[in-house]
Amino acid sequence: MPLTLQQIRQNCMQARQRMQQARDEGWAFGAFNLDDEATLKAAVQAAAAKNAPILVEVSQGEVDDIGINNVRDMVDNFKYEYGVEVYVNLDHSPSVESAMDGIEAGFEFIHIDVSQANHDASDEEIIAATKQIVEYAKLTGALVESEPHYFGGSSNVHKEDIDYEEIKKTFSTPEGARAFVDATGIDTFAAAVGNLHGKYPVPKVIDLDLLRQIRNSIDCNISLHGGSDTPGHYFRDAVRIGVSKVNINSDMRFAYRTALEKILKENPDEYSVAKLVSKEVVAAVQAVVESKIDDLNSAGKALV
Repeated sequence: MPLTLQQIRQNCMQARQRMQQARDEGWAFGAFNLDDEATLKAAVQAAAAKNAPILVEVSQGEVDDIGINNVRDMVDNFKYEYGVEVYVNLDHSPSVESAMDGIEAGFEFIHIDVSQANHDASDEEIIAATKQIVEYAKLTGALVESEPHYFGGSSNVHKEDIDYEEIKKTFSTPEGARAFVDATGIDTFAAAVGNLHGKYPVPKVIDLDLLRQIRNSIDCNISLHGGSDTPGHYFRDAVRIGVSKVNINSDMRFAYRTALEKILKENPDEYSVAKLVSKEVVAAVQAVVESKIDDLNSAGKALV
């Protein structure tokens, strides 16, 4: 059943207060990708088991597959069934129109990222689109996230090593972060400090000193994208520094596919794949989510 505008505004107000609380208390929301009902169930069961608040998120691909209003309804159904504190994030929304759709659907978090669709988008185009969504989000109070340039990698398993000399060219700077936040009025800045989308043959290395400098340069929330394949000690340090949100996707997808391939091989005569997914895959993905919740110090922090 669709939420009323009043309910959406109440949810967004609570989300805004909780992000500030996370920063003040030294923990962060895990933002876990929702590919299908199985991954949603895994994330929600992990939140219930750990008594942790979480975000579930979809990018444009999942929106196209599932439907933006269906995502909202699915999350709400699981939220009430399991009694968990969960919010919805529209991740890497590639256009102003798509981000507006997320606001109207009642998503509490909106990430506008026009550089995702156009890697050559100018600074002026990115700022203008972001400011438009910041203004439109006043309709519901949704928190708006953005960054001043394209964020590298992809949510797959990569075979190549990480070229940190090349990646460092796209790192955020304290001065750049402050200028972008001042120009746009965003609620959350997506920092690039060594985090990178996807899984790689080598662990990621986060520049914590740079993260501290960025934290000291801006007053808004900070998020880290590309949280998969990152040693947990970086997360524990990041939340102490003041990161309030960390995105996890590839680790979940890897666990999903690995578990599914294993259970299909072990059960060649079973054609009810949904039964196998429910039995093995959900548990594998849930274990990933629970481990991230522990690293982000959010276990036991739920309101419900």
